[in-house]
Amino acid sequence: MKRIPILPTLIVLAAAGLMVWLGIWQIHRAAEKKELIARYHANAHLPPIAWPAFGDQRSLYRRANGFCLQVVSWRAIAGRNLKDEPGWSHIASCRTGGAEGPGMEVDIGWSTLSGDPAWKGGAVGGVIVPDRKHKIRLVADRAAPGLQPSEAGTPEDLPNNHIAYAVQWFCFALTALIIYGLALRRRRRPVAPGAGKP
Repeated sequence: MKRIPILPTLIVLAAAGLMVWLGIWQIHRAAEKKELIARYHANAHLPPIAWPAFGDQRSLYRRANGFCLQVVSWRAIAGRNLKDEPGWSHIASCRTGGAEGPGMEVDIGWSTLSGDPAWKGGAVGGVIVPDRKHKIRLVADRAAPGLQPSEAGTPEDLPNNHIAYAVQWFCFALTALIIYGLALRRRRRPVAPGAGKP
């Protein structure tokens, strides 16, 4: 009977252990994300704040007010209006103070066209939402002339796929162990005399 190879076995066990650890870590991440979503729900019931500087994501889904001194640039992203119709959300990058200022991203409204609106800035109020490019942006309650208000979304829009990832890691670990077990079983099988000879 052939002995179990030590080094390959240790490598497979270490890899499977790492996968199990990653699965457990994803379960903890799922719990953290659930708490985060609950905090964002609570934010929606808090009083409005001044626009937070430096992309503070702890304020997501809280109402905020700000002042756009000057529109520095525009971008249009895929968005939806309050009727859930697809189109373009128009986001202004605003200067908020001094020569530079912390800046503010304002979704000033939705339309079916991607061209830049004529909005020049001013006082805005709305809901803070995630932004892929600048961490956060303000979705204005009142759209600029010629536009409709954009849909701000809810905390449920934030993905929480960590349990699915955990299951995947556990399955990877189990698969690795099964495949290695089958390989060992085949290795230990005695070879019949004359096998492999013509």
